[in-house]
Amino acid sequence: MNRITRRRFVKSSLAAGAAFAIGGTKSSGQIIGSNETILIGVAGINGRGKDHIAQWLGMKDVRISHLIDIDSRLFKGAVQTIEEKSGRAPQCVQDIRKALEDKDLDAISIATPNHWHALMTIWACQAGKDVYVEKPLCHNVHEGRIAVQTARKYNRIVQQGTQGRSGNLGEAIQALCKSGKYGKLLIARGTCYKRRDSIGFKEPKEPPKEIDFDIWLGPAPLQPYHENLVHYNWHWFWDFGNGDIGNQGVHEMDKARWGIPGAILPKSVVSVGGRFGYKDQGQTANTQIAVLDYGGTQLIFEVRGLPRAKGAKEMDTYYEQGSDGNLYHFEKGIVAPRKNPKGDQLVFYPDGKGAGEVLRDVQLTLRGDDRHFRNFIEVMRSRKVEDLRADVEVGFYSCVPIHLANASYRLGEEVPFTTQPKVFEGNAAALETLERMAEHLKKNEVKLEETMLRVGPKLMFDAATEKFTGPLADKANELITRKYRPPYLVPDKVA
Repeated sequence: MNRITRRRFVKSSLAAGAAFAIGGTKSSGQIIGSNETILIGVAGINGRGKDHIAQWLGMKDVRISHLIDIDSRLFKGAVQTIEEKSGRAPQCVQDIRKALEDKDLDAISIATPNHWHALMTIWACQAGKDVYVEKPLCHNVHEGRIAVQTARKYNRIVQQGTQGRSGNLGEAIQALCKSGKYGKLLIARGTCYKRRDSIGFKEPKEPPKEIDFDIWLGPAPLQPYHENLVHYNWHWFWDFGNGDIGNQGVHEMDKARWGIPGAILPKSVVSVGGRFGYKDQGQTANTQIAVLDYGGTQLIFEVRGLPRAKGAKEMDTYYEQGSDGNLYHFEKGIVAPRKNPKGDQLVFYPDGKGAGEVLRDVQLTLRGDDRHFRNFIEVMRSRKVEDLRADVEVGFYSCVPIHLANASYRLGEEVPFTTQPKVFEGNAAALETLERMAEHLKKNEVKLEETMLRVGPKLMFDAATEKFTGPLADKANELITRKYRPPYLVPDKVA
C-alpha cells in the first residue's frame, strides 16, 4: 500500500466509524528484529508522560521519535532531556494524527487525559501502530470495547499501564483461594486513600496561545477553557476524568478483580459517596464506596480524598494505613500485601489487626514500572499477545467496574448522611465500610448531621451485552457511552 497522506488521514478521521489503512510501518503484523530500534511517540508529556519519557530513554533499543502534546510550552524541556540522553531530537506535534502519518513510527505511548485514551488507541491501531496506554484504557465502557476490537482486528499490541500486573499479587491470591487454606474468598477489597485538597474555582478565560484547546477537548463537549482543566484537575470533571476511583483506583481495582478466580464482569453494582469537606469546582466524588457482585465474592472499593486520621499507625488497622492497597477477606481472616525493603510480603491477619503472620512460602512482587514497560517492547518484537502483562482486554475488564460504579453514583439521590441506605440492607460488609467512612469524615470535622450522602441505585449488568438491565437501565445505559464531538468520533462498531 502507498503511504497515506495527512490530508487523507485527517479527512478519514472525520467520518464516524472510519478505518485507517496505513501501510509500510515496520510493526505491521511482522516481528521486529532484535537489532532494529523501535520508534515511539509519547502523547501527553506532562505529569505521567515524563515517566514514560524516562522509561523509553532507559532502553537502548528504543528511540523517542515524536513528542505529542497540545501545549507547545512543554516541548523545549522535554526535547532537551531526550537530546542530552539519546543524541537525537524528536519531532514535536500538537496533533497525534500528524505523528501517525509517519511510516517509520512503531508505537504510541499515551499519557493524556482519560477522555483521549481510547480514541488515541483506536486511531493508532488503525494506523498500524502498537500502543502503550495509561490507565484507565477508556473513559466509558463502549469506547473500551471498541478499543479492544480494533486492536484485535489490526493485530496490534496494546498494553494498559496497570503496573501491578507485572507483579504477582493476583496470582498469589488465586492460589490461596484454590488451596482452601483460609476458606472461601468473601471480599476482594481495593482502597484508594489519597489526599485530594480543594481545587477551588477558576473562571473561564481565553486559553494560552500555546495550547490547542480544541484538540485538548477532543471527543468531549465544547466548553470554555479554565485553569482547573489543563494540566491535572481534569480528573475531577466527568467530561474528562473518572474521579479517583478511575485514576489511582484503577490499579487497586485491577488487583482486586484479579484475585477473584474467574472474575470478568460483575453482575451488579451500587455506589454511595460525595464530595465532602469543602466546596469547589470539582464534580466527581472525593469519598466513595462501590460494591460489586462477582457471584459468590464481593468486590468492595473505597475512595478517601480527605486526610487520614491523625496519629494512625501503619497497622493500627489495615484500613488506616493512609495509602492505596488491597485486602482479601477470607472466611478465616484477612490476607494483604505488605511492602518490605527486603522483599514484599503477603501477610495473614486473623482479626484484621496486629502484626500478622507472614506467608513465608509466597515470593511476592507488587509492581515494577521498568518490567511493565519492558514487557511491552518484548511483545512488540515477538507479536505474542498472550505474553502481555496487561493486554488491552484485561485492562478493559478492570476498567468496567469503575465506570459501572460511577454510573450508579451519578444516578444517585441525595439523602441525609445519618439515614442508613436501603441499598446496603442485609450486607454487613457494606454497612461496616460505610460506618468506617462516617468515622473518617467525622475525624475531618465533617458534620454528618448537616451533610447529604449521594446514594446510587443498585444496577444490574448483563455481561453478554455489556449493558445495564432492569430498573433505570435506560438512564444507566446512557452512561455506557457518550455523544462524541466531531471529528473526534469513536465508532459504534469496528468497520
